[in-house]
Amino acid sequence: MPQPILNDDSPLLCSNCFEDEGLRIDANKIGHELSEECPNCKSTDGKKLTQKLIKGLAWRFFVSGTTIRCEYGAAPVIQCNEHHYGKSDIRPSSWLEADIKLIEGAAKIGFFHYGPRLWMIGEVEPLKDLQNESSRGGIIEQVLQEYPERSIASGTKFYRLRVNPNNPADPMQYDSPPLEFSGNGRLDSSELSVMYGSQDIDVCIHECRASTDDEIYVATFKTEKELRFLDLTQILEEDNTEFESLDMAIHMLFLAKSHSYEISRALAKAAKLAGYDGVIYPSFFSLIRTGGHPFETSYGLSLRRFHPEREKYADAYTIRNFALFGHPLKTKLVKTESINRLIITQVGYQGHFGPVEY
Repeated sequence: MPQPILNDDSPLLCSNCFEDEGLRIDANKIGHELSEECPNCKSTDGKKLTQKLIKGLAWRFFVSGTTIRCEYGAAPVIQCNEHHYGKSDIRPSSWLEADIKLIEGAAKIGFFHYGPRLWMIGEVEPLKDLQNESSRGGIIEQVLQEYPERSIASGTKFYRLRVNPNNPADPMQYDSPPLEFSGNGRLDSSELSVMYGSQDIDVCIHECRASTDDEIYVATFKTEKELRFLDLTQILEEDNTEFESLDMAIHMLFLAKSHSYEISRALAKAAKLAGYDGVIYPSFFSLIRTGGHPFETSYGLSLRRFHPEREKYADAYTIRNFALFGHPLKTKLVKTESINRLIITQVGYQGHFGPVEY
């Protein structure tokens, strides 16, 4: 008897097909709620998965779920594609073996241990030069030349959050801290005070690591004049590879943890000396806020560089923060519009699963 012809929207599996609890939960999140019988397990209440959704589930669980963050950059341990169909060589936990066969057969893909291109884990020449004090200055000078100036109009609104301030009603409590208290953040140092702000209040909460136990206050500021910023969120037009990319170096720098602060502080001081009022920089929490995946590639090529709509792609996964140099409230570069107490009433987490062995 001939097999029925399936179109791209035909369910092949459902969330109840899987033995692994993480796969079940992830499949339930992305599957379609249809009353028809699953062609594989005959369940009627499982969320139904088309071939496209099964491929998405495979990427979510096995690729994103095995991605490891390095000092700079990140890369998955496992990849999957159609070229490895029937040639899978990973060694999963016993409870995943049947599930993997189901996914392979339905999506016509295979899983393999991924050897990432080395740029993905920080082998980017300008980034390596930034880590070396003797060559750092030359790259910072290149940053000042190649990244654009961005003018912020008078009257632009942004927010600054404080946790447990001594006098929350005093506007000056929301200005940059004195120099003796500077040097703990990404851009401030013992030589440069910085006022951090954002137009995204949720990001302000993340940046301050605020919790429900804290007394949290938010100051709303408006700029008093047009301000000049160095915009480090702009994608550079380059004709080199990821290995020589200044754009990739700065992108990785601001997604790195506190070991990178020495570099970003030097960059901030150079921008101040160049006459800027501050810098616009990507939040470390951009990917958590937007749901992005770090350093996405297609066959080893960076989507940030080669996506057909690369500027829209990068913009969708970037939250822009402001860093204003000096004491902008005291020097009347900004004014306080209002101060409010912020009460956290609900916290939600979104995530997905990945394998524990591979």
